[in-house]
Amino acid sequence: MKKGILAIAGLAAIAIIAKKAQKRKAFVRGIFDEYDVKERTPFGFADRIRTMSDEDYNSLKGKVRSHFGRGCCKPRTAE
Repeated sequence: MKKGILAIAGLAAIAIIAKKAQKRKAFVRGIFDEYDVKERTPFGFADRIRTMSDEDYNSLKGKVRSHFGRGCCKPRTAE
């Protein structure tokens, strides 16, 4: 009985994780398309960032931060 409940809970957790991963992948694909990144690798993305204007780069940075946030790191403060 307990194993069945745990199995159902595990499957639900896996489904939630898969859904989040799919949303992140779609967001990144949209960023690549929007900023015309041809090579879909970290190096290709970095090359495209190097050629961006400051305005485009700040726009990209804002979109990525709003979507992914800074949950894994503490906010930077002046010490």
